Amino acid sequence: MRSVSHKRSAADFLPPNLDLKSLRDAAAHCQGCDLFKNATQTVFGEGPRNAQVILVGEVPGDQEDLQGRPFVGPAGRLLDESLAAASLDRGKVYMTNAVKHLKFEQRGKRRLHKHPARTEVVACRAWLESEIAVIQPQLIVCLGATAAQSLLGPKFRITASRGELLESPWAPALMATYHPSAILRAPEKADRDRMREEFIADLRRAVAHLGKVA
Repeated sequence: MRSVSHKRSAADFLPPNLDLKSLRDAAAHCQGCDLFKNATQTVFGEGPRNAQVILVGEVPGDQEDLQGRPFVGPAGRLLDESLAAASLDRGKVYMTNAVKHLKFEQRGKRRLHKHPARTEVVACRAWLESEIAVIQPQLIVCLGATAAQSLLGPKFRITASRGELLESPWAPALMATYHPSAILRAPEKADRDRMREEFIADLRRAVAHLGKVA
């Protein structure tokens, strides 16, 4: 009988007891895919255990990789400004990424962020699933297509369903919107301004939904 080779994933590194500290400690040693080989460190989620909202990004950027915290680079600054505009306190939100290690392309001295492959997203998903299971949020906001597809499947499209409150097995409600880095990368100022206003409007819709739930 031919043996079937085992595919590595984050599930191989999950601790026996699931809480944020044990998950964070275990994730620091994750080798569930090859991204750990070139990253500085695991960038795990951060925020309160009782957060009503989880914001899920794509993959850590250069500054996140160096500092070991999510959303601390240029996209993080735009996110902070947008959260403030939507009256959503960052300190009350749990922030994480679908993939916990930086994926990049070296350009001289610069490390340019690259989108993770579907296989890398799937390999890392056990961390995200565990974070959601521990926190049990009222709402998950997926920032960008990769984050949305990690929970809703590869056929999900931001262009078709951005800003909609969707039913989800992961939380009572789920919304997908732009990733702040996509706003920053838009080539025209008019597009950046429009996307930012739409992004803030989506966050305000999330806040309004939480108000109704409360």
